[in-house]
Amino acid sequence: MSRVFSWYEQAMRLFKASPVAWCMLGATTLASDLVLQLVPGIGVAASKVIVPVIECGMLLGAAAVDHGQRLEIGYAIAAFRAPPPALTAIVGSALVIFVAEALAGFAFAGINFLSPEAAKSDVEPSALVGIFAIGMVTSLPMLFVPFAALFERASVRHAFVTSFRGFALNTAPLLLFGALALVLTLLGLMTYGVGLVIVFPLLSAASYAAWKDIYAAEELTHSE
Repeated sequence: MSRVFSWYEQAMRLFKASPVAWCMLGATTLASDLVLQLVPGIGVAASKVIVPVIECGMLLGAAAVDHGQRLEIGYAIAAFRAPPPALTAIVGSALVIFVAEALAGFAFAGINFLSPEAAKSDVEPSALVGIFAIGMVTSLPMLFVPFAALFERASVRHAFVTSFRGFALNTAPLLLFGALALVLTLLGLMTYGVGLVIVFPLLSAASYAAWKDIYAAEELTHSE
């Protein structure tokens, strides 16, 4: 369980290496989501397809910084160059999480997340926490899907299987990881969303640290 805190510690180290660039990537992700949702008709649906790919640019950026490379704003579109199976896995996992949050939003607050008016809805804090908690729990088994898809060029099926297996072998630490991520996300929302500019990069870098730690350990075990 203590390894979870080392993942966030490594995330802070990666963030400190290029804080301005990280914040720019976080701001780009947040702005893309907000702008796309303003597009009449298909905006909300489009944001659920496009924004997850933009977010993956921060995963690629974390790997780059970890290997001593310079972090650039261009990483915001870097994941769009991934092969179709990788993009399918990334978007597919994001849609599963969105469906879980949408169902929770309707159950807890009667909100239709596919409606552009959803962002303007007045949601009780307890309902908001519940919605994000459901989303976080749903996301954890699929946390490593983008890594398998982007870094290992895994097929869609193998990316999901690999991620589920990593979660099954490390359920307790990843639940703690998710709980801390939920707290950071809620703190970011309490600043009217401005804090998410920092939270998004930190969570991406921490996820990268978790992936590297868990799967490097797994490979070492297999080699022995």
